[in-house]
Amino acid sequence: MNSDMFETRVLPTKNKLFRFAFGLLGSREDAQDVVQEVLIKVWDGREKMDTIENMEAWCMRITKNVSLDRLRSKQQKITGSMSAGFDVLSHHLSPLERTEIGESIQQITELMMALPDKQRQVMHLRDIEGYSYNEIGEILEMDMSQVKVNLFRARSFVRERLIKINAYGL
Repeated sequence: MNSDMFETRVLPTKNKLFRFAFGLLGSREDAQDVVQEVLIKVWDGREKMDTIENMEAWCMRITKNVSLDRLRSKQQKITGSMSAGFDVLSHHLSPLERTEIGESIQQITELMMALPDKQRQVMHLRDIEGYSYNEIGEILEMDMSQVKVNLFRARSFVRERLIKINAYGL
């Protein structure tokens, strides 16, 4: 792989890599360090890149592994806000709507952080990043049935908790 191929096949994934690392680590600085480390690893291993079919999934797998290594080494808890990595609040919304959306995002983020690692990773990759089931299986090294079961359980947990939170007092 030459620098042109690197720029066209790898660099466009850096934002997704960052969001994924940020979701795992909860720290902007750590996520930036992980993405930089991943890009260096990919560049250093560029001789074997021609054999890789799905470069984005391969880079996401490396990001997952480096992020988990970092978590293990620091033994830190995952914290953060889903909205910190995204600009989801529109300027066209009323203050009430922005507040409601912000509270909903905070609730969903907290509920996602309470999920087991595999469920949280699958839900993040599917519902936030938009990966297909096959791509998620490749990234997380899971078979299709495991991906579907983890996603179903994660969504069910979040849905049930949101219903309980929002039905308070009714």
